[in-house]
Amino acid sequence: MTGTAAVLTGADAGSGMPVLELREVDVLYGRVQALRGVSLTVGAGEIVALIGSNGAGKTTTLRTISGLVRPSKGSILLRGQPIHTLGAEKIARLGVGHAPEGRRLFGRMTVRENLDMGAYSRKDRAGVRSDFERVYELFPRVKERSGQLAGSLSGGEQQMVAIGRAMMARPTVLLLDEPSLGLAPIVVENLFAVIREINQGGTTVLLIEQNALLALNTARRGYVLEVGEVATSGPSQELLRSPEVQRAYLGM
Repeated sequence: MTGTAAVLTGADAGSGMPVLELREVDVLYGRVQALRGVSLTVGAGEIVALIGSNGAGKTTTLRTISGLVRPSKGSILLRGQPIHTLGAEKIARLGVGHAPEGRRLFGRMTVRENLDMGAYSRKDRAGVRSDFERVYELFPRVKERSGQLAGSLSGGEQQMVAIGRAMMARPTVLLLDEPSLGLAPIVVENLFAVIREINQGGTTVLLIEQNALLALNTARRGYVLEVGEVATSGPSQELLRSPEVQRAYLGM
């Protein structure tokens, strides 16, 4: 695989191999076990939701996939190839984009410079220019604010930049951690419309979202994490009908 992940083809989408797979992954923070035997798969072209209460291990799961945390046991495969022993920079080059919880923008850099950081490892300058235009097409407000300091943006605008920055790496898999956190309902509605559009353009998405109803209505399948373990999983519509999921996460 080259340093720039290719857009998924029809053959990729139809293959039986998951584009991303976790197998029995454990993660330790000192003596605290954050993940225990977590296994999940994400097929090419899917949106898969990961839901659970605060402290269940959702953010740790994404951080482990992107190489910011090293698993103590188990394996992580990207298109069938192990990546769990690699550093975060190498994993990003192989096609994993990550828009983290809290956005984590460079506040004293402009919006344009933040987007540029997402493409730092790419050498295809023509492709980078094309992807700038794609991000601006997805998020017209980002284009309007391109010369503004990222730290001066509203929460919704910062989230757009965070997703745009991840997209500048042209990822095969996009990890989204709580994209709706702290945003007004109309902003969330518009943001999730763009997430669906990104997915329809060929990018596989693994989504953490505090609004479980929104997450499951957006995703094709879902996993429920409880205290670092997968408690249940299945098609989103089945999870929405589950009495346990309804009581614990949907307020029913």
